[in-house]
Amino acid sequence: MTTIEQPGRPWLQAIGVGVLVAIVTAAAMLALTAAGVSPFPKPPSLAFAETLLGRPLPLPVGLLFHAAYVTFWSVLYLRFFRRRSLGAGLALAAGLWIVILVVFFPIIGWGLAGTSVSPKLIPASFVPHLLFGLLLWGGDRCLPRQGTHASQQA
Repeated sequence: MTTIEQPGRPWLQAIGVGVLVAIVTAAAMLALTAAGVSPFPKPPSLAFAETLLGRPLPLPVGLLFHAAYVTFWSVLYLRFFRRRSLGAGLALAAGLWIVILVVFFPIIGWGLAGTSVSPKLIPASFVPHLLFGLLLWGGDRCLPRQGTHASQQA
């Protein structure tokens, strides 16, 4: 009987790494906000949730949106990318950074690349995406390697 091998991690591992990456990136951004160095008027995930639902929401709702978004992309990377190299993780992070600049920021009313708020949003939004890419790659590297059924019998 032949089995089809998946290129990536099992679902639970991928979800676990995604949740961990979401927690670490959110904690970093909240710490920068608390320190007064973040140029964001509010967390982008909260602003997106408020725009989507059409009303003010508490921060935990924005954090749930953030966790779902980060976990989704983490699972996609860990389950389906054949090459999960540092370059692949950073390329995914860069692609998502471009998406936040040209899609999400305009949707939430911050203008293209957040320039309606401040040009500082461009590098400020790059930092968590870089952290995302590094943590995603590192999370994959820290998990034990899986052997195939054939290699375990050899």
